Amino acid sequence: MEIEPNSIDHFKLYSQLELQEFADKFVFRSPESSTEGFSVSRYDGNIEKLNGDMSFGKPSKVSTIYGVAGTIRLLAGSHILLITSRKEVGNYLGFPIFRVMSMKFLSCNEASRHLTRQEKRDEVYFMNLLTIVESTPGLYYSYETDITVNLQRRCNLAKGWMSKPVWKQADPRFVWNKNLLEELIENKLDGFIVPLLQGSFQIGHLKLKDSPATIALISRRCTRRLGTRMWRRGANLEGDVANFIETEQLLEFEGFRSSFLQIRGSIPLLWEQIVDLSYKPRLNIIDHEETPKVVERHFHDLLQRYGHVVAVDLTNKQGDEGLLSAAYATEIQKLSSVRYVSFDFHHCCGGSNFDNIQLLYDQIAEDFEKNGYFLIDTEEKIILEQRGVIRSNCIDCLDRTNVTQSYLARKSLDSQLQRLGALSSNECISMFTEDFEIFKTMWVEQGDEISLEYSGTHALKRDLVRYGKQTMTGLIQDGMSAISRYFLNNFQDGIRQDAADLISGRYSVNRDSPSPFQNNGFDSLSYLPVASALLIGGLTVTTITIHQAGRNTNTILSSALCAGVTAGIMALVKSNGRQICSRPRLCGLL
Repeated sequence: MEIEPNSIDHFKLYSQLELQEFADKFVFRSPESSTEGFSVSRYDGNIEKLNGDMSFGKPSKVSTIYGVAGTIRLLAGSHILLITSRKEVGNYLGFPIFRVMSMKFLSCNEASRHLTRQEKRDEVYFMNLLTIVESTPGLYYSYETDITVNLQRRCNLAKGWMSKPVWKQADPRFVWNKNLLEELIENKLDGFIVPLLQGSFQIGHLKLKDSPATIALISRRCTRRLGTRMWRRGANLEGDVANFIETEQLLEFEGFRSSFLQIRGSIPLLWEQIVDLSYKPRLNIIDHEETPKVVERHFHDLLQRYGHVVAVDLTNKQGDEGLLSAAYATEIQKLSSVRYVSFDFHHCCGGSNFDNIQLLYDQIAEDFEKNGYFLIDTEEKIILEQRGVIRSNCIDCLDRTNVTQSYLARKSLDSQLQRLGALSSNECISMFTEDFEIFKTMWVEQGDEISLEYSGTHALKRDLVRYGKQTMTGLIQDGMSAISRYFLNNFQDGIRQDAADLISGRYSVNRDSPSPFQNNGFDSLSYLPVASALLIGGLTVTTITIHQAGRNTNTILSSALCAGVTAGIMALVKSNGRQICSRPRLCGLL
């Protein structure tokens, strides 16, 4: 298979577009060819492909954009998502990779039909969700190749695969804007359709005793159960899990290319963890007759795609996590084709005992080495294939999982470099300080990016990846991130989840359907300021009266009364925590 960028056999998208704004339409043209482009009506959002060198007069405004990420229809009309700025971040198999730096929706609803009062309220909420979508982090793409398919699968696809339009090359699981591309696909605008990957892309250049090598780290987030940390847990009935990510570590050395895959994903049971103002809300395992089938569907899909699966469970063995882990172990052990390994990360590697992760490796070493990695030579001939994968999870599949995956990635990298002759059999990457620092930094930044997309904050336990131990600075940073997570999870993630459900197509806006906001009780966003005001007011009055308490008996009684009222308010707020916290309103948990 030819995968060089100078090949005439690969499809290339338009890398820059001219946006012309007219009173009745938006026109998108390629600077490379004035006959190539399309127009979108500002009245109803209808798309028309340009027919030859069509002229519409003088536009009121002309600007440059770097791609059209798709369209979405709301109650009042259509909206077009544009890539307004980008940054080149490296190369994947010789092709430039870009990160989306900013996006913007253009509204095409000037001829919108009359909306009822309720529909106007709904439309305002939907427009707020589009604003959130515009700031989605971690989106990557290429104009010259698909980046959703890993190297091993690319090399096993039929000849001529890369001559197809880029959107046809993509793995739909990892196309963040798949739902937004439908109208562009229907209008056969192949040269303008940009599949976006959400995840992470890192690249580093190693010196290795004057034998340069390039290492790339690309993580691909699955869109099947897209969402935020507390509102997308576990699996749905189809077996799709939250925070499922395929991570590929790609090495290029003297014309050889090797690839090592790992996956992560939430525990594939039906479970939830509803925010209620607690720092750590209770985990709830949903008792459902379909649970065995859900686990079976999840691992059947993995076995078909990746071969042999070793499921590494890093959760605690006590408390709620212990109950969830035990339920997981019970179900997965019914599957003879999957190996389950339980490793209590906090118990074994807590404090400064990170070296104990070797205990986990000792348990899986035989399977790890048997699974191997993918390797092709300078002529694209396949030398080795990866025959299986390690599936890691903790509760969030962020912090403990990232530390564990970085360790396994280092083990694989050592094996690859030794096989290629870059290192001798008794050498490893950690012996080369500068190169090892590049490797660790890539994994830390990848962990941060994945964490930002799911939890809204940087990853915890970053020091374990970078230094192999916790530092005081790292503990302080972890504390700040934990506080930020608490705030985001309780007071912002509900609306972020709605934005994810809207953009992924899990929720479809339909004027014939009832409003999602009718008969939904009270609005948590309106009650939060009231609860906060009562609480702060009670604490303030209590503080003032206590300060004056020494003056007379009445003041002492007033202080006691205010303290009692404040305590009552705190208890009331806590008991109604689920109602006060931000929660999604468009879709259910499963």
